[in-house]
Amino acid sequence: MARTFFRKLLTYVSSEDDSDVHTEEVDGQSSRQRDNRQPRKFIRRDHAQGHERLFRDYFAENSVYPSNLFRRRFRMSRPLFLRILNEVESYEPYFVQIRDNAGRLGLSSMQKITAALRMLAYGVTGDFMDEYIRIDESTAMESLKRFSETIVNVFSDEYLRSPNANDIARLLLVGEQRGFPEMLGSIDCMHWKWKNCPAAWKGRAPAVNYTINGNDYTMGYYLADGIYPKWRTFVKTIPSPRGNKKKNFVKAQESARKDVERAFGVLQIVTQSYN
Repeated sequence: MARTFFRKLLTYVSSEDDSDVHTEEVDGQSSRQRDNRQPRKFIRRDHAQGHERLFRDYFAENSVYPSNLFRRRFRMSRPLFLRILNEVESYEPYFVQIRDNAGRLGLSSMQKITAALRMLAYGVTGDFMDEYIRIDESTAMESLKRFSETIVNVFSDEYLRSPNANDIARLLLVGEQRGFPEMLGSIDCMHWKWKNCPAAWKGRAPAVNYTINGNDYTMGYYLADGIYPKWRTFVKTIPSPRGNKKKNFVKAQESARKDVERAFGVLQIVTQSYN
């Protein structure tokens, strides 16, 4: 399902880009109006300086910022970032650093991928990283789009797939550590019509056998908020909780669901930035 979602997201983004271009061609400005627009000013950004600063801060042997700050700011470890960088650079020539006609080095793969990841991690606009990385808004947006497409193509078979037995065991362990035994994860289809969501989840989920309060269950469950149907695979938020027991449950559930809510929140911001 994850693979399908990401492909639909990329299709949506691409279609939005195409529709914007088409609308501008049909309903756009006249030649006179286009002539009145201010010409774009060329900014000499010094790409090499941006790469050197980024490398010195986070990737040099004695980097300015230690590994714990790298993980905090990139939302992953340095070795994982470098693995992704190598795979993406090998698959997509766009990320390979080249020289322009004047012999000057262009943006490095490290700069383009850092810009894409920072946009995904923080939900910031395309020009947010310009001052630090020395990358213009249009290139940052193109890097994000190509990075997302490449991640799907390179890693979908390994990570964007249905969970196997080992995956389920790991997810159950994480759920138990968060205070929800036998929980598979969280779900949040924010701003998606329910007809597009997986109806098969009504009674199908990975087989998990457990007993709670004397009741036997044969499938795992997902945490969800109150807008979802009353399906056996969804454990929904308690509306207007009363008493400490219910209030503590709601607090724990909201804490466990924050990851998926933040993830979809970032995707929403990124999608809007294309419009």
